[in-house]
Amino acid sequence: ELVLTPAPLGMKGAVARAEELLRELPRAVMPQQFKNKANPSVHRRTTAEEIWNDTNGAVDVVVSGVGTGGTITGIGQVLKPRKASLKMVAVEPEDSPVLSGGQPGPHKIQGIGAGFVPEVLDRAVIDEVMTVGNQTAFETARALARYEGIPGGISSGAAMAAALEIGARPDMEGKSIVVIVPSFAERYLSTALFEGL
Repeated sequence: ELVLTPAPLGMKGAVARAEELLRELPRAVMPQQFKNKANPSVHRRTTAEEIWNDTNGAVDVVVSGVGTGGTITGIGQVLKPRKASLKMVAVEPEDSPVLSGGQPGPHKIQGIGAGFVPEVLDRAVIDEVMTVGNQTAFETARALARYEGIPGGISSGAAMAAALEIGARPDMEGKSIVVIVPSFAERYLSTALFEGL
């Protein structure tokens, strides 16, 4: 059975309903990725090491959208101690800039911008928070597929848009920027990402 929650309640509403179901259903299990310490742990063991090995330690910037917070936390906790100059950049929706100190709000960038600061997020690893608008995320995701052959989702477009902005800075010339592309476009076939295509 699929249980839908009211869109205006956002991710907080979905989590609250899931917690209700957890109490009501004796055999229910809830991984709760916003709180589960296994979330950043797996990124410490896998994603961080993959980035380090694939760049031979030459990574200068990592750009990641923040959904549950596990990816950026795990990567940053491993790589920042290895390379003090490494910059970790968090990306969130312009319309829900909670990490930037703003208010939560509805947005169209699925997968990031839960509207609250996730419990597993280690803000100490974040050097910069960038906001990206809905339209920019969509357009960049489409361009990523069309020109680079990387069919990423909407949050991938947001992360890439932030990375392109960072890469255009004069102090970034010659730097190695890693962008986390967390989802494949097929998850979004029924969304506005594919409208008009």
